[in-house]
Amino acid sequence: MRWMVLIVTMLWTHPALSEGRFSQVWSPICSLGSQSDAGCDDIRAREILNADELPWRAIGRVNFASRDQRSHCTGVLVSERQVLTAAHCLYNTARQSWIPPSSIRFAAGYQRGEAAAVSTVAAYLLHPEQGKIGVFNNRVDLDWAILELENPLGQDVGVLSVGNTGPAEPFVAGYPGLRPHVLSRTATCDPRRMEGGMLLAICPLMMGDSGAPLLEQTPNGLQVVGIVSRVAATPEGITALFLSTDLFDLNLD
Repeated sequence: MRWMVLIVTMLWTHPALSEGRFSQVWSPICSLGSQSDAGCDDIRAREILNADELPWRAIGRVNFASRDQRSHCTGVLVSERQVLTAAHCLYNTARQSWIPPSSIRFAAGYQRGEAAAVSTVAAYLLHPEQGKIGVFNNRVDLDWAILELENPLGQDVGVLSVGNTGPAEPFVAGYPGLRPHVLSRTATCDPRRMEGGMLLAICPLMMGDSGAPLLEQTPNGLQVVGIVSRVAATPEGITALFLSTDLFDLNLD
């Protein structure tokens, strides 16, 4: 229980990983305990998925590029035009401003430089407390965003339903920084429900996985039960904090 309190504190107070950029933050993720690269070995061991096949092609990269940086997070189509991801992916910390929607692309079913479908973003929806110009609220429970795409990609690549965490064995599928050009999935992450509707789990995740869906297999197919908000190296391993989908109203079309 003592480590649980410490882990939650570390994750809650850890700065948001701005737009999924990769930096020396890799170091604590990769070097768990005394074994160098232990954390990154766990990430490399994730199963690589065929991203251009159903149902995986509903997951993709949220890409942002400017003259001075390129970055990505992970997102998932939850309706024909709507992509669920993490809010911190859309905030440019260096400029202290939200990234214009026109500068963001969603590449569904991205794999090794190709995508099943690509669309620009027409607009995005944030929690009302995230809507202030030049201000990012680092509260974990506000760290979600819904991208409104210019094109209805879900018609061609499919969508994943949204549900609540159940008894199934949840896992994450995303694009980690160590393998940014292939979609890979973790083994079961087995999250614990925390106060405030958030979920905590030991899970091999890192920058680039931000916004990735926490998935459960149901009789009706995969469903999204949460998204990745942040990760930290802890004594127990790479620990991730998720937002449960019951924390926000998606108002899906």
